[in-house]
Amino acid sequence: MSLPQAGIFALGTASHAYLEFDVSAGRKGGELVTAISALREPRTTMGGVNLVAGFRPELWREAAPDDAPAELVGFNEDLIGIDGFVMPATQHDAVLWLSGSAYDVIFDIAREAIAALDTIASIAEETSSWPYRHDRDLTGFIDGTENPDLVDAPDLVLVPEGNPGAGGTILLLQKWAHDVAAWESLPVTKQEQVIGRAKPDSVELEDKAQDSHVTSTDQDTFGKIFRRNMPYGTVTDHGTMFVGFSSEQRPLSTMLESMAGLTSGVRDALTFYTRAVAGAYYFVPSTDWLRRVNGTAA
Repeated sequence: MSLPQAGIFALGTASHAYLEFDVSAGRKGGELVTAISALREPRTTMGGVNLVAGFRPELWREAAPDDAPAELVGFNEDLIGIDGFVMPATQHDAVLWLSGSAYDVIFDIAREAIAALDTIASIAEETSSWPYRHDRDLTGFIDGTENPDLVDAPDLVLVPEGNPGAGGTILLLQKWAHDVAAWESLPVTKQEQVIGRAKPDSVELEDKAQDSHVTSTDQDTFGKIFRRNMPYGTVTDHGTMFVGFSSEQRPLSTMLESMAGLTSGVRDALTFYTRAVAGAYYFVPSTDWLRRVNGTAA
């Protein structure tokens, strides 16, 4: 059985960093794949930090063609919705997601990783995140209510055995900036209508609107995903880092299309109070394939 990268399911970590890289001029994508695969022995953690590595689908296909899901592509074009709404494509070549108990540890390991890759790739985007009030996002609502539990999640979001990419998963990484003033000017009842859930306990509203966030992203309609969302930013400029995993790209892409109003002609009401400022797809291979690429497979 192919082993997934353990950090995908490592809940309860208090500090996170997302480092996105682009291959430097004159270097090859395969060099970056090999270098990232060598950053740690994939069955362990790196200095007490969970390290999850993902690659632009086209780059991973070049490096490991037998392990690349056939239909997977990068976030290579902006998603244009109704009313001129745009989810921008900001695809990079690789991502490292670091998570751990405290930011000082994350800080040190992030610097080590950037230094180790310095001759091959440049850091294109860096984002730091942390939990807010245990399990809420910065709208004040509980996040991940529909998440499968850790018993069921691997079977739902890992590529099944016998398929290219077995034990791996597809990551959608998006950064959503919140219009705090507009959101906090709404009464709680209006906020609940936008989300489609009660704010105190996340109970789904019986009379939720068609444009509610819950309706627009209904997993019973689009397929199950596993979310590891986190708040990011500063006191004056912040939002949500969407971190969504799926065994197939389609559940993720159709949810985005629905949010943009391309499915029903109605835009997700939440998109009037938060906007996507970055978006990329990455393939997160199994630890077996990371070891194989690094030449350490048994």
